[in-house]
Amino acid sequence: MRAGFIDFIPALIATVVWGFVTGVAMVKSGLSGLEATLMTLFVYAGSAQLTALPLIESHAPLWLIFTAGFIVNIRFIIFGAALQPFFRHLSWKKRLGLGYITSDMVFVLFMSKYGDSKERGSREHLWYYLGIILPGWLSWQIASLSGIVLSAYVPPSWSLEFAAILALLALLIPLVNNRAMWACLITASVIAWVGQALPLRLGLVAAVLGGVLAGVAAEQLQRHRDAR
Repeated sequence: MRAGFIDFIPALIATVVWGFVTGVAMVKSGLSGLEATLMTLFVYAGSAQLTALPLIESHAPLWLIFTAGFIVNIRFIIFGAALQPFFRHLSWKKRLGLGYITSDMVFVLFMSKYGDSKERGSREHLWYYLGIILPGWLSWQIASLSGIVLSAYVPPSWSLEFAAILALLALLIPLVNNRAMWACLITASVIAWVGQALPLRLGLVAAVLGGVLAGVAAEQLQRHRDAR
């Protein structure tokens, strides 16, 4: 567990900033303190939360909010499939718990260390994984709840949007390490910029969907080339 915690330390500051900004954003978007607290505890997905908040604020239909959140988090299906060989020996309740507190950074750190390992399902894998996910979950929740409580004292002059962008970049850069991720990033960025004028922040939803499709297509193309 100690090794996992040490590896997670570089991402700790970005996680705290991202969590705090998300906490403030939830309240500023019109959610009550209780609603924001429940959202951060049960959803625990900063990208999905920040995708849903503008839609909630603009009174978008519920189906669109849920669809946007699903599209943003669809990558976790891929994460789960990749992690399944390491934890399939655990009960479904334990696997469900691990899935709940899994994040992008957790997946990247774990797979970069054990992705090529021939041995699967060892105690070392589990303890390392816990060493990453527990500090990640705790730091996010503490920061997010702090943002909810302190949101009333955050002056409008504070550029939280800029801080959020910096925190997101700190978390995103380690993920962009192959052609599929570059395709996802570039496609999503272009669609988001072009779709700024769309109502109900649909440009953001389109950017996420386009990025996912571009990433999957690029990965399939790379596999096809490698198979030749």
